[in-house]
Amino acid sequence: MLDERDLGHRVVVRHRTPAGPTDVLGQLTRLDGTVVVVRTEDGREHTIDQANVIAGKPIPARPPRYSEIITLERLADRAWPAPHVRHLGDWLLRSAQGWTNRANSALPLGEADRPLAEAVQVTREWYEAQDLPAKITVPLPVRRDVADHLTASGWTARPTVQVQTAQLTDLLAAARPGEVTLHERPSPEFLALVRARKESLPAAAEHVLLAGGTPDAPPVRFAHARDETGTLLAIARGAVVDDYLHLGLVEVSPTARRRGLAQAVSAALAQWAGAWGATRAVLQVEEHNEAAVRLYAKLGFTPHHRYITFDASPSSADLGVFRVS
Repeated sequence: MLDERDLGHRVVVRHRTPAGPTDVLGQLTRLDGTVVVVRTEDGREHTIDQANVIAGKPIPARPPRYSEIITLERLADRAWPAPHVRHLGDWLLRSAQGWTNRANSALPLGEADRPLAEAVQVTREWYEAQDLPAKITVPLPVRRDVADHLTASGWTARPTVQVQTAQLTDLLAAARPGEVTLHERPSPEFLALVRARKESLPAAAEHVLLAGGTPDAPPVRFAHARDETGTLLAIARGAVVDDYLHLGLVEVSPTARRRGLAQAVSAALAQWAGAWGATRAVLQVEEHNEAAVRLYAKLGFTPHHRYITFDASPSSADLGVFRVS
């Protein structure tokens, strides 16, 4: 039978119904001795009386469909758009004066309009022409062929990044309350924290942060958590694309950590995004960033897929300080 350790995990529950025994497969969201609640893939929550449960057990998470991976990657690109983009068939070559990894790497979502080796060479030349290092961000496992080619060609893999998703209701339920204000534009103090984290803030950053700044751009908000003196303690950025909240730039001042402020700014953005029709959330986090992975797990995030960015000519110093946004 199931127990509290199975909450949040994928399960199958067999139970009695007037039509006979049936199974429900999905995420276990509640288990209190009276009822068992399972959320299926269509978002519906099935409440089952404990007395009618015949059996239940955890099952492995369903591998994401390739189409789902591509959809999430396109969505993330719209939430964090580079000002300069070249289309190479279904590849996106993106640049933003070198600011952030995702806005300055090629994204091979499908087939290029030429053979793979030639597409890689054109990509390298395109970035070199802008005096930028050539990088290709490869979603896995959907573009394993690109990853294998880059590895064989001597490109260097950067740290693996997890793309994680959560139901917005789970994020709200898990987050702690806090005094948070939301703004359409980042404050100077917000930008100072971002500059310290990203080591620069070129003109292209405004385009990325404001999701393009065009009338049809996704709505964006910047969360600020301050203390009673007005000092900024925590920040986060949210963008709504389709029915997703894209969460990023979650940062807490070192002196204010372990107070639940990261949860508070995330919850404020989730509440705002829900008013815009969002029902789910997505973010990216480096796999080796254990503290961030633990934080997002508390908020209900689970891994969806991974990506690896390959660098044509990294320096050892750059690899040591690089942080994915």
